[in-house]
Amino acid sequence: MSGISSVRRLGTALAVLATFSTSASAQDAFQEFKQLNGSVKMPKLNAFVAPGGENSATETLHDVSLEAKLSSDSGPQQQGLSWYVFSPIPGADGKLPLVASSQGGSAAFHLAPGDYFVNVSFGRAGVTKKLTVSESGTPQKQTMVLDAGGIVLNAVSGSDVRIPPAELSFAIYSNDAKEDGSRGLVMSDVKPNTLVGLSAGTYHIVSEYGAVNAVIRADIQVEAGKVTEATIQHKAAKITFKLVSDAGGEAIADTAWSILTAAGDIVGESVSAFPTMVLAEGQYTAVARNKDKIYQRDFTVVAGTNTDVEVLMKEQQPQDAEDRQPAQQIPDPSPQVQQTLQPQSQQPGATIQQQHPLPTYEQLAPGGGDDGESMD
Repeated sequence: MSGISSVRRLGTALAVLATFSTSASAQDAFQEFKQLNGSVKMPKLNAFVAPGGENSATETLHDVSLEAKLSSDSGPQQQGLSWYVFSPIPGADGKLPLVASSQGGSAAFHLAPGDYFVNVSFGRAGVTKKLTVSESGTPQKQTMVLDAGGIVLNAVSGSDVRIPPAELSFAIYSNDAKEDGSRGLVMSDVKPNTLVGLSAGTYHIVSEYGAVNAVIRADIQVEAGKVTEATIQHKAAKITFKLVSDAGGEAIADTAWSILTAAGDIVGESVSAFPTMVLAEGQYTAVARNKDKIYQRDFTVVAGTNTDVEVLMKEQQPQDAEDRQPAQQIPDPSPQVQQTLQPQSQQPGATIQQQHPLPTYEQLAPGGGDDGESMD
């Protein structure tokens, strides 16, 4: 552990996010995380063309070695890098021809004398510099500093209930809001426990649990040369609805459902005997329609408490929460997160995950199951 970044409280609707940073100078610090190999978007490219056209075939090629660091005081990065070498002379279509490329760690190219643009990226972080290969002599090794780090995102429901990864996604935005209040999208649909490379700085994270109204926002700091692991606490739960003739009875099919907030706003609708929705903590009303008849029941969502809500085909409905008949609770078989911070007042809390060393180059070699975005 090399440090804990600052925590920012964003208001009652936002998460209190705890982050845990570990130095990325040791190359095995990433080994337990799947790396998202999403390179910075580059211009559309021509086929590989060496600068100088036909004459370049007769020129002497020189060896050029390139390495990149995440920070000025870290060692050369040995995995997760994407290298691109461009000719500075635009082609007939106005695009810079791509001369060579490489994936992994440090790179070596054979280049004819002349000028080039070299771009190296680590996830969404990238840097470009001009490279000149002279007619005589061997070029020195070129070192580029990315000023980048990594981030790994996770979330729990309530104090420690694990959220299935398929029901959770993150979006990463720039921290600076535009005049209209919008933010630049850096990456969408980021899955839990995925390492994302980013330039050092503050980012606005949006965590979505389910598809209704369980949304948490938080700002986190990415430090150069470090991996920041953060766990967001959702104040939400998974609710299953049933229309029954008697308490504990079979669910009645062909039922249309509308779920309303305490203010009367519809947040979810479904036509099913057993609809399940993830709802943010609070007061709601379930309205069931069956054979031209309407039945309803008020209920309370408690963070981390997944429950059944039964609506009886009667005028008098049972009460839940602090009243007479609480909704039936479904035990959650999911494993619990190991360590939890206490929430402050009404703020959501956060959990801290253990840190692990970076993957070796062999562990990240092709065939390792890269699901990240490709360069287009």
